[in-house]
Amino acid sequence: MSYDNDYYKIGRNENMKSIVKVKNVKLGEGIPKIAVPFMGRTNEELIDDVKYLKAISLDLVEWRIDYYKDVEDIEKVKEILTKLRVQLDDIPLLVTFRTAKEGGEKEITPEYYVELNKAIASTKNADLIDVELFIGSSKVVKEIVDTAHENGVKVIMSNHDFHKTPSKQEIVSRLCKMQQLGADIPKIAVMPSNPDDVLELLSATNEMRRDHDQTPVITMSMGPLGVISRLAGETFGSALTFGSAKAASAPGQLQANELDKLLKLITATK
Repeated sequence: MSYDNDYYKIGRNENMKSIVKVKNVKLGEGIPKIAVPFMGRTNEELIDDVKYLKAISLDLVEWRIDYYKDVEDIEKVKEILTKLRVQLDDIPLLVTFRTAKEGGEKEITPEYYVELNKAIASTKNADLIDVELFIGSSKVVKEIVDTAHENGVKVIMSNHDFHKTPSKQEIVSRLCKMQQLGADIPKIAVMPSNPDDVLELLSATNEMRRDHDQTPVITMSMGPLGVISRLAGETFGSALTFGSAKAASAPGQLQANELDKLLKLITATK
């Protein structure tokens, strides 16, 4: 699926910032920051997860609420979110409901997806929320984005393709579409079938930094073939990489502490 050229031709604007600050973390500056997901199903598991994560080398954490057993009860989500915020202190928190069609644990209606994300943003206990580009029409996506921004919450807008790697032009087009819809940080994750696919993703990432740098971007090529894309963000322009603690939330994730060592080693050799 390709988008109108108006999205693809978003150009460089020197008045716009390509760094997003979340608490004390600057996304888009220096080496890629490390996000670590946690996926507890119960309140007790979630609290234990957060306590464990505080001993891991990371810059922010991602609560994957599609794993939470009470995710379809907004009041329970808000209640445990408040407790998690207290436990995390100053660690930035990204809250993500990943739909089944994009690799998540379960499916909900688009209407509930909107309601859930708006409710989470309205608590102001999340620093960022993830909004899927293809969850609905542009109007629906913008509605969530606007609510987040009204509450001081940043938006990572995302698209995940677990079957293939689109062309470089299509990757750039989707990321520019996310910028047009108000994303603070566009994100795309794709599945490679050969090394050329990984190069396609890295080339698209470099083009975003060079020609469309209104925002930081997050890009990754998944699976074993794509591991290099999780390490080369500073070179090609991806602001954030995902590492695992207890379990990986996507194919190809490296363990967070090892990822931290590798990123620092790459930087030290420059």
